[in-house]
Amino acid sequence: MRTVEFKNPEWIIGKVVVQMDAWHKYRERMEEIALRHPLAFPFYRRGSVNFDDFGLRRRGNVFVGPWGCKWVFSQDGLQGQVVEHPLSDWSAWESYRLPDPDEGIPQEGAPTVLWSAIEESVEKAREVGGLVEISMGHGFFFQRLYFLRGFRNLMRDFVLKPPQIYELIEALEGFYIELAHRAAELKPDIVSFGDDLGTQTGMPISPRTFREFVFPAYKRIFGYLRGCGVHVYLHTDGRVIEVLDQLVETEVSVLNVQDRVNGLDNLKRLLKGRVCIDLDIDRQRLLPFGTPIEVREHVKRAILELGSRRGGLMFTAGVYSDAKLENVDALASAFEEFAQLYLRLPE
Repeated sequence: MRTVEFKNPEWIIGKVVVQMDAWHKYRERMEEIALRHPLAFPFYRRGSVNFDDFGLRRRGNVFVGPWGCKWVFSQDGLQGQVVEHPLSDWSAWESYRLPDPDEGIPQEGAPTVLWSAIEESVEKAREVGGLVEISMGHGFFFQRLYFLRGFRNLMRDFVLKPPQIYELIEALEGFYIELAHRAAELKPDIVSFGDDLGTQTGMPISPRTFREFVFPAYKRIFGYLRGCGVHVYLHTDGRVIEVLDQLVETEVSVLNVQDRVNGLDNLKRLLKGRVCIDLDIDRQRLLPFGTPIEVREHVKRAILELGSRRGGLMFTAGVYSDAKLENVDALASAFEEFAQLYLRLPE
């Protein structure tokens, strides 16, 4: 919270998130790295991960979620993709029903998390004095639109502007406002959202289109939570430079954005000091193909470019099966080595 609120945190938070495909591939070798680095893996205990348990994310699985989207999983341990869209034809809109917000929070390619389970996790976090966070899941708005409509259909909607797209957006916003009401009643510290807005090289829609169709809902949903004294965390993959100003305007507290595709210089220019940055470490080139020295130097440079004694910077590193073990070890070591580099930085 001190990092998010620019209140001079004592250390820089570095989170290493190992995906199941990486656990499955490296098994005990990955476990030994986790046990060697308790600062980067504070909650890991030997034997706490079943290296072969992919859950729903097993190759060949098919899942139809509460939104009516059909998901197919093509690789063990990784998220699937939507292959059938319930609103691919607007003729289905009149009879379509969104999930019940009283039931719980629907997830991306996974079952709904019931409010009873959310309330239990909130109480447990509060009992141990931890951060109280409620996740609204990934793919919550822009992605939800193309999960429902299909990507090509949605791009046409943004150009042709049929009345149904405005009706769908209004309904989707209302649904998430209802979820926000219920979440705020539990008085969490932060509510997190995930919505990938960028491609490898830029936005698939213009900033003007984002402003018309997506921004107003972000602004109202996030603004409601901030008005309740709850922080808002937004994850968004891809190059999103064109809309960073708009995202800050939505009153988001933390932006989890990727480093390489956006560029540290751009993030420094557009975000530093305005919002807390949760920097997503490059998992396309650095972790699979870089060297341990490059990993260490990248973490240090990111801190010097984006950090300050006041706070406002943390790290998230997603580790997949293509990452080299020596780079994962170097990453955890760098997080530990530079955890208090803030103390040597100017205000």
